[in-house]
Amino acid sequence: MPVKTNGSEEKCCGETHACCNGFAKKIMLTLLGILLVYIIVLVGTIIRNNLAKYDVIGFSDKMERTIMIEADGKVTAKPDIAMTSMGMTAKGKTVLEAQQKNTEAVNKLIVKLKGFNIASDDIQTANYSVYPEYDYKDGSTTLIGYNISQSVQIKIRDLKNADKVLGLAGELGLNNVGGLSFTIDDSDVYIAEARQKAMEKAAEKARVLSQMLGVKITGIVSYNEYEADGKGVYYKAVEDYGMGGGATPTIESGSMDVVIHVSVTLGIK
Repeated sequence: MPVKTNGSEEKCCGETHACCNGFAKKIMLTLLGILLVYIIVLVGTIIRNNLAKYDVIGFSDKMERTIMIEADGKVTAKPDIAMTSMGMTAKGKTVLEAQQKNTEAVNKLIVKLKGFNIASDDIQTANYSVYPEYDYKDGSTTLIGYNISQSVQIKIRDLKNADKVLGLAGELGLNNVGGLSFTIDDSDVYIAEARQKAMEKAAEKARVLSQMLGVKITGIVSYNEYEADGKGVYYKAVEDYGMGGGATPTIESGSMDVVIHVSVTLGIK
């Protein structure tokens, strides 16, 4: 009996362990199923939210109402700088011969310019070129010499010397003279003044338009400006520069305009 009893108890205990293990597996499978469903829902929610964000990229929640105002500000100023270029094109049978002629003329020019109190920093070599010259005859090509061209860019700060500088062309026999132009050395103060005038005009336009349209200006959305072309003065006729050794021309610097164009986009409601 004890043996039977013990055997029966062992069998019962084994069945109990099997039942416990099966129940634990069911619980684990149930928990895994719930976790899987949660992950699927979470991933779906993230994808949906990202797609919703993508659909509205570049769009505000509400279209902003704006108006754009443009205006110009102009200041008339007197130029204080004159710019010109002068130099020499010399010919020679050899490069050395042409160089000597060219160098002699340009060196004389630089000495004269410094005599007008023009600083070395305001005299800059703008061009130096050497090129051969050929004679084309009876289908043949013959080298007959070389041309050397050199010119310097000159900044004339004392405008009273502008006519004297141009007169050097005839005095030194220079045959390479560019146009004369006038500009403002430091235009920042004039730009600031022109900008102020442009902004005052823009503000007045905005005030009038807001009243006419029955809207209220809420602020500035964007601002842009650029410097428009002013009307400079140019003295261009080379034949008037005393090329033949005659009287030097009378130079008038005149005036030029500094113009700032502004564009302002304003929010309204």
